[in-house]
Amino acid sequence: MGSRVLVSVANRIVGVPHRGTLPRCGNVSRVSVQSIERAFSVLRALATAPYGVTELAEQVDLPKSTVARLLSALEREGAVTQDELGGDYRLGDGLLDIAGAAQPGRNLVATVRPFLLELSEEIGEAAGLGIAQDRFIYYLDHAVPETDVMVRDWTGESLPMHSVPSGMTLLANLHEAELDDYLSTPPEQVTPHTLVDPEAIRERIDAIRQLGYAWGYEEGVDGINSLAAPIIDPDGLVVAAIHIHGPAYRFPNPDRTHDLGSRLIEATAGIAARLSD
Repeated sequence: MGSRVLVSVANRIVGVPHRGTLPRCGNVSRVSVQSIERAFSVLRALATAPYGVTELAEQVDLPKSTVARLLSALEREGAVTQDELGGDYRLGDGLLDIAGAAQPGRNLVATVRPFLLELSEEIGEAAGLGIAQDRFIYYLDHAVPETDVMVRDWTGESLPMHSVPSGMTLLANLHEAELDDYLSTPPEQVTPHTLVDPEAIRERIDAIRQLGYAWGYEEGVDGINSLAAPIIDPDGLVVAAIHIHGPAYRFPNPDRTHDLGSRLIEATAGIAARLSD
């Protein structure tokens, strides 16, 4: 589906009849390739946050008229969707097959993203999605609100599982033999606050199993606190984790730590219900 969507987009933009393949020669082919490159730049920008046409044009450094034409073509193919007439654009369901083919877990992104956006706007901090990849948590997606102090986008990067709440919630759902295997290798000290003593990690995991969520205080990244909860699919398997993180000086409000944990569990339940549809 991926090549079909982008070929169709390119052909629509340059006025080539839709036949399912790119022209193979001449100026039209070069223009089509350029259109695909520009379409990808638009999609990459929308993968970080929803944007209006003007904002998106600034993000991708293209004329507003070009971006509007790209969005129109992408919308016809279901690759992007608009919240309302004149509103922001975001990634659409037409990218599900493309995302699913890109790497393990990418098919989760379209399902989880609306929840990340909602959490981010509601709580006022960045929200993200991560999956287990060997001994690491791999970050698949990121949503951020408009705030004075922004945190970096970790999409496409990894951290040791024991160093961040997302990873700890996944470790908490391992069988004991699997957890023993993980802890048999000395845990890496990522920051001065990283928990590395195996027994201390086990104690933390016991608490996570009771609460259903995990907090981390500058353990994976200096100056960043984080909260995470696991996503459990309809078959009872933990497939990923979602998290909220922000600068340590403002996140969290000490009086809201449990309420925020409950809110994250509520979000993961909503995601699980979507996965069962």
